[in-house]
Amino acid sequence: MTSPLLLQILSLLLVAGEAVVIGSGDKEVLVELKRFLVVNNEVNRGGYDAWPESDPTPCRWSGVSCDVDGRVASLNLTGSSISGLAFGNFSRLSALTSLDLSDNSIIGAIPTGDLNQCSGLVHLNLSHNLITGSLDLSGLTKLRVLDVSGNRLEGGVAGNFPAMCTDLVMLDLSNNMLTGNITSLFDGCARLEVVDLSTNNFTGELWPGVARLRLFSAAENFLTGSVPSSTFPDGCGLQSLGLSANQLAGEIPDSVAKCTNLTYMSLWANRFTGMIPAAIGELAVLETLILGSNRFDRQIPAELANCTKLQFLDLSSNMFGGDVQGTFGKLVSLKYLVLHHNNYTGGMVASGVPRLPELARLDLSFNKFTGDLPPEVADMKSLKYLLLAGNNFSGEIPPEYGRLAELQAMDLSNNTLSGGIPASIGNLTSLLWLMLSGNQLSGIIPPEIGNCASLLWLNLADNRLTGKIPSELAAIGSNPGPAFAKNRNDSSVVAGSGECQAMKRWIPANYPPFSFLYSVMTWENCRSIWDRILKGHEVFPSCTNLRSPVRSNSNTFSCNGYVLLSGNFLSGEIPSQIGRMMYLSLLNLDNNRLTGRMPLEIGQLPLVGLWCDFQGGARPSG
Repeated sequence: MTSPLLLQILSLLLVAGEAVVIGSGDKEVLVELKRFLVVNNEVNRGGYDAWPESDPTPCRWSGVSCDVDGRVASLNLTGSSISGLAFGNFSRLSALTSLDLSDNSIIGAIPTGDLNQCSGLVHLNLSHNLITGSLDLSGLTKLRVLDVSGNRLEGGVAGNFPAMCTDLVMLDLSNNMLTGNITSLFDGCARLEVVDLSTNNFTGELWPGVARLRLFSAAENFLTGSVPSSTFPDGCGLQSLGLSANQLAGEIPDSVAKCTNLTYMSLWANRFTGMIPAAIGELAVLETLILGSNRFDRQIPAELANCTKLQFLDLSSNMFGGDVQGTFGKLVSLKYLVLHHNNYTGGMVASGVPRLPELARLDLSFNKFTGDLPPEVADMKSLKYLLLAGNNFSGEIPPEYGRLAELQAMDLSNNTLSGGIPASIGNLTSLLWLMLSGNQLSGIIPPEIGNCASLLWLNLADNRLTGKIPSELAAIGSNPGPAFAKNRNDSSVVAGSGECQAMKRWIPANYPPFSFLYSVMTWENCRSIWDRILKGHEVFPSCTNLRSPVRSNSNTFSCNGYVLLSGNFLSGEIPSQIGRMMYLSLLNLDNNRLTGRMPLEIGQLPLVGLWCDFQGGARPSG
């Protein structure tokens, strides 16, 4: 007869043996995964390449986390330079609760047959890959977080709901090509808090349950209908609402004031009409309000001044005429005021806007302002972006603008400005953009412009400038680092609805590498592109000459600057010092009166575009 003690020992050995088998099974799966990834990624590999196969357990491997039983519970391979098809045996990791494959280059369809068997999966992130096909993960009934944003998924998603609704808290389907009616899609998802459907092809009306979420975004879809008052009941928990670029119509209901935690609301590019509701003034924590590209009445409610935390206000493209409304001058916390593409004719100074102490961006471009540029703008100590392009301003550029020490972008293009470029421009040492094209400016290019060490993008085309190209011009853009560093350290640097329009004006679309942006730009991602530009990160696919003094590491701006001087009356020879401008990718000197030959030094530049004709039939040297 077997003794009880022996039975206990045998039992323990069997349990231990099973644990060894289970643990080694997880390791075998990860070794199989590693070898699969190594074969498919011969050049660039992530941390998985260093997984030591001789280890008895994978629990200390990079990106791997285990539970208390030594089972693989979490696998994080985000940004691991993975390309090719997805691995198809994740379901063999039977204790897996979290899988992150984001920010790679995975192609093909989601391996639904495998993933739907990962019945314990709570967190799944497949975002920012190149995944195609449909979304069918209805077998993942315990999911709390699902992120498949930034892929190429298409087709409907209704088959996933309500199957995955039980515990789902966060859902991000943005930036795909998904379709279908969303009107009642999430009715069974009682725990949802965050939903992002933006930049897809969804249809239907606004989901009536948005008020129980913290964040809802369906920007850049094809939603129709109105926003009824019942959308925002008592107890509305919304903190962020994004409905931009749809086909919603009617008036904004006063009941929006019940969303007392709302900090962000964007209704840009819809068909809203009527008065901007005075009830918005009750949103005490509102920071961003984007209502551009609608058909609102020009009367701005005085109650808006009660939004004491409002920092970003966009009322562009609403056909407002007459003088700039005085309510704007009472928004003392405002940092960004975006009023481009209206029909304003005056009142900039009388509105009190130049006296706003925190204003960093003033965009009044493409209106109908006339007369002189207001010198009072020079007293705006916080101003970083002054955008007054596409109006009918005349007279000279006030030399007082040289006092705008924080200015990073000045766009006065396409007005009827005359006189010279003031030498005080040289005081703007943080300036990244100077856009003065399409005016009637005359005289020389002031040599003081060479003091603008941050100036990477200069457009003086189509004016009446004369004289020689000053050799001092070669110094512009030689040290933009301090300006970029300011933007990286400034959490208030935000983007809004005007960035796509501004970039199309400032970045010459017809020339590579700049044309690359237009093939990938959407309303939503242009904000992140703008953010990367402002912070000096590379956004272009070419022009990375390592000799450039601007390039300090792989994550910083390398070149892609430009100098556009075409369509003037500049004369004389091109100064050889231009060959020192190692950040340049585009140089356009066409349609001037230049003589001589092209300096050999220009051959050292990492140019992808060079335009220059010479009087008298002279040819470029070399």
